[in-house]
Amino acid sequence: MNPHVVTGVKGRRVWDSRGRPTVEVEVDLAGGAVGRAIAPAGASTGSGEAIDLRDGGDRLGGFDVQTALGNVNGEIRLCIAGMDATDQAGIDQALIELDGTQNKSRLGGNATIAASMAVAHARAAAAGVPLWLYLGGEGVCTLPLPEIQIFGGGAHAGARIDIQDFMVVMPGATSFDEALAWTAEVYRVAGKMMDEAGKLQGVADEGGYWPAFATNEEGLELLVQAIERAGLVPGEQAAISLDIAATEFCHDGRYKLALEERELDSDGLGELLVSWVDRYPIVSIEDPMSEDDAVGMRRFTEAVGHRVQIVGDDFVVTNADRIRAAANEGACNTALIKPNQAGTLSETHAALTAAREAGWGAIVSARSGETEDVTVAHLAVGWGVAQLKVGSFARAERMAKWNEVLRIEEHLADRARFVGASPFASLVGAGTKWI
Repeated sequence: MNPHVVTGVKGRRVWDSRGRPTVEVEVDLAGGAVGRAIAPAGASTGSGEAIDLRDGGDRLGGFDVQTALGNVNGEIRLCIAGMDATDQAGIDQALIELDGTQNKSRLGGNATIAASMAVAHARAAAAGVPLWLYLGGEGVCTLPLPEIQIFGGGAHAGARIDIQDFMVVMPGATSFDEALAWTAEVYRVAGKMMDEAGKLQGVADEGGYWPAFATNEEGLELLVQAIERAGLVPGEQAAISLDIAATEFCHDGRYKLALEERELDSDGLGELLVSWVDRYPIVSIEDPMSEDDAVGMRRFTEAVGHRVQIVGDDFVVTNADRIRAAANEGACNTALIKPNQAGTLSETHAALTAAREAGWGAIVSARSGETEDVTVAHLAVGWGVAQLKVGSFARAERMAKWNEVLRIEEHLADRARFVGASPFASLVGAGTKWI
């Protein structure tokens, strides 16, 4: 028998970083290889992304996944058993057709993405190599720039502050290891400063500090101070990346900043963010406008897209067609790539390809509800994506992914090439001295 034929598919309930149920799928091949993968879950979600199938009701807050597991152990198992695991596109297409919906709502995107990723891990195991090497081949040598949360807000921190992620990137670093070490010091110093100021309220879902700021801009001020106290030069060695997640606080076309008790229209929010770009070493802004504010997204991209990355998350939801449409409209210039938004690896890669064909940048991203699964780290390296976002520099489900890339960098040794500032090479930034 062909050793790559799928002989077994098993779904099991495991638990994510919020203590909620999620789906793990294990795939067995005829030759003895086994692949496993776990579906993550988002809190801030786009309306167009693949649906996590949850059981509802009172038990486990309605988050149980028994129906999705039943689909894995029933229809999905019957569908892909006997298929060749080296045909990822064929297996993923079979899952898409079996589900039959636009958003994986029948089988559950959590079921399909876990199955799809498990197949990929199984075929890599059959080849005797890690997934990143199977995907990229012997020519793989690029290590992504890590994008790491320091302060968490929005849906990840009980909306204590309106802005969802205050992050740092280290374009001045010369290796992935150095980028993590510099970030570790910024994270440590920021926590100490917040504690001393009486502003530390714990940590958010992704491990970033949960702040008690008086304004959203206070996060920027403190982050610049933390970079400086860590011995780094803002706008040269370290820079700021923001995830506004504007859909979360947009209602009836108005952006309501609850922390500051003010309400803005699309132009008003755009003007606020442009003023931040003018005054702080910001190189990336994710979802600056709501997912249904296409005009605002286009106008904001026109205003500062030559200076900073404008990243589409809820706006494009890892969907090739949406990315092409956004590019045609001149909205955004970078795509966030989240496998569970798409529902299969093939659709995820199609979204990445669409971004590249549009001349966009790309960032492979984890979700706020995560596990020890490290698939996204392998995708970033294997697909040659220049940036990786998995949360903060704390909590094991985050560190597992950062540590996995460290191991890959060590394996590559002299062949390793860290991207450094290259994702921002085409930008003309305010206060960004490496450009």
